[in-house]
Amino acid sequence: MIDVQKIWLTPTEVWIQTSDGKKACEHFADYKGLRNATLQERENYTLSPYGIHWEQLDEDLCYEGFFAGK
Repeated sequence: MIDVQKIWLTPTEVWIQTSDGKKACEHFADYKGLRNATLQERENYTLSPYGIHWEQLDEDLCYEGFFAGK
């Protein structure tokens, strides 16, 4: 399991930072549920030990996916 210490949003991406200092991002444009969401909708997420969930947008991003193939 990836130990995420920090999560932040930019206008185009969601970023995570792990406990060992690694940073990675996912682009909102790559996800239908996040692509056209408002800032308020994007900021309305919940966290689990495995990822980020946007209930209102029906979108989930797992922490492992931030580093897969990168």
